[in-house]
Amino acid sequence: MDKSKKKPPNRHDLPNLIEHVPAEHKDYVKDLCLKMLQHPAYGQPYEWSTRDFEMGAPLGRGKFGRVYLARERTSHYMVAMKVLFKAELQKGNVQRQVLREIEIQSRLKHPHILRLLTWFHDETRIYLALELASQGELFKILRRSPNCRFDEPRAAKYTYQVADALHYCHLNNVIHRDLKPENILLTAADDVKLADFGWSAHTISNKRKTLCGTLDYLPPEMVDGRTYDDSVDQWCLGILCYEFLTGGPPFESNDTDMTYDKIRRLAVHYPSYLSSGAKDVIANLLRKTGSSRITLVDVMQHPWVKKNMEKRNKQLADMDRLEA
Repeated sequence: MDKSKKKPPNRHDLPNLIEHVPAEHKDYVKDLCLKMLQHPAYGQPYEWSTRDFEMGAPLGRGKFGRVYLARERTSHYMVAMKVLFKAELQKGNVQRQVLREIEIQSRLKHPHILRLLTWFHDETRIYLALELASQGELFKILRRSPNCRFDEPRAAKYTYQVADALHYCHLNNVIHRDLKPENILLTAADDVKLADFGWSAHTISNKRKTLCGTLDYLPPEMVDGRTYDDSVDQWCLGILCYEFLTGGPPFESNDTDMTYDKIRRLAVHYPSYLSSGAKDVIANLLRKTGSSRITLVDVMQHPWVKKNMEKRNKQLADMDRLEA
């Protein structure tokens, strides 16, 4: 992990920091930044607690926690507050998993990775103050899309951004290991945020053997119990891209053994509406051996990804002009 510390920005840096903020939001953002600069926690050690936040509406719930909209009292900065109950974590024997998630996510700082801003706990609960991604889970957005799938420009943009986030993780010796639409959030600006690092591993050796993740996304090396490295994330990116474009993972079956068999045989059916470029990206990620999968940089530079990203950006620009 990168442990270098930079001096935090001050009020003299504000003009540069908010240079690209739209004119209609500039005063609000400037006022918010000034309040944050004046907070006793800014650039200093600080003991956060529930007293620092106003809890709002529920945003969702998982197996061990609930997520609420919350507002920091001094600056009025909005966050997503994930509340975990210690008794439930102990019952599920996932205490180490949560600690690993906190340790890894608090160190990762990338535009397409959900920021863990701070965390604290009391006698019964653990609180994770997370960056707010206002559109929520990408899985739900995908399910609400026409035919439960994205068009190629949208799928390509999200594939690029996830690849960018995973590349950063790998440079910092982190393997995500649980990539799926449920673990990706979307911002109001249509940018993805990779989240949920509960199954992630921080490993210098880049060699692991733990079976983990989601059945439909498991790579062949995990299915066969072999040692694997960070190229498992490339496999999962291939599954993710396929699901973006078709509405479901390629090896989905009625039972576990059938899914395993399809994974081992690389039994992928490509619908006729997929372009040759989309199929090329997916096929080069879904390769049996990790060393034969294209790199994340190759994904970001792939002609299909670059061409369709430009189309998606044009779509968004046209939408903004219509709303203006």
